[in-house]
Amino acid sequence: MGKRKKVSADARKESLKNVSFAKLRNVPSSPRKMRLIVDTIRGMEVFRALGVLRFSNKDAAIPVEKLLRSAIANWEQKNERRAESGELFVASVNVDAATTLKRMRPAPQGRGFRIRKRSNHITLFVDTKNMASKVLSVSDKNKDDQN
Repeated sequence: MGKRKKVSADARKESLKNVSFAKLRNVPSSPRKMRLIVDTIRGMEVFRALGVLRFSNKDAAIPVEKLLRSAIANWEQKNERRAESGELFVASVNVDAATTLKRMRPAPQGRGFRIRKRSNHITLFVDTKNMASKVLSVSDKNKDDQN
């Protein structure tokens, strides 16, 4: 690794020490289906989001609920106290595509149809109200810049 990349990687690691987050990698569900679930809880209070995920009909909600519980536990560990109702919010959630397993299915006349078994990575950030609003406003500004 070059010196410039090492310096930026160390700076990124140092900035993540102050933020509570949880990652879930290689979830065997398509990113498109996972984003439907994640979009419903983005910016929501964490205990309300847990209720929404608990009673969701989607199978993709189960790993997201576990991930949210893990992020809450990480926040409690860093701050050395229990989270109170109305204190923590889902600051941001990212769903990225992971590796795709490619399979072949027999088709008529000797052809083969491709089956793509998709998977995804989820990163969930949890923070208090004032910090969550800052993170959301920064992400909104980035979306406005892209448009």
